[in-house]
Amino acid sequence: MRIGYARVSSLSQDYENQVARLKESGCEEIFSEKQSGKSADNREQLQAALKWCRKGDTLIVAKLDRLARNTEDLLKIIRQLQEKGAHFVALDNPTIDTTSPQGEFMLTILAAVAKFERSLINSRCDEGRKAAKLKGVQFGRKAKLTDEQLEALREDVRAGNMSMQAIADKYGVARNSVYRLAGSKEAA
Repeated sequence: MRIGYARVSSLSQDYENQVARLKESGCEEIFSEKQSGKSADNREQLQAALKWCRKGDTLIVAKLDRLARNTEDLLKIIRQLQEKGAHFVALDNPTIDTTSPQGEFMLTILAAVAKFERSLINSRCDEGRKAAKLKGVQFGRKAKLTDEQLEALREDVRAGNMSMQAIADKYGVARNSVYRLAGSKEAA
C-alpha cells in the first residue's frame, strides 16, 4: 500500500498541492496536518501514518522538508519504517527512495553526513565552552549566596546555636544545602 503524508506549518497555509501529488503517485491513504515541523513526536498525523504502515508499504511525501527538518529526524523516521519492513519515497528527491538499492545507498550517505555534522557541532560546542572558561565565564546556575553570606552560614553552623533548618530559613536555602555548603558530614 502507498501511504501519503502532507504537512504545512501554519493554519493559513494549504497542503492541497501536496495531497494532489500524493494522489497522482497512487497513494491510497493520505494523512495531512497543519502543524509545525519542529518535532516529529508532536505531529499526530505523522505518528498515525507511521503506525498505519505495514510490511511492504511505502510512505510517500511530496516534499522531503515536509517530513523532517534535519537529516537526524529524517533518519529516525526512516528507521521506524525499516523496523516495520516499510519503505520511504520523497517525490521531490528521487534519490531518497528506500525501495531501490540506490536509495538505500543514499540513506547510508545521509546517515554518515548526519553523524559527521553531530561530531562537528559537539566539537564546536566543546571549543566554545573551553574558550569561555578561559575568559572566566561561569557556567551553571548563579550562586544563591555571596562569599560573605556563605562564610556567615558556615560560622552559624560552627557556632551550633541554631538548628540546620533555622540556618536554611535564615539564608533562604534548603536544609540539605546547609550541610553541603558547610561541608558538614556528621548530619548529612
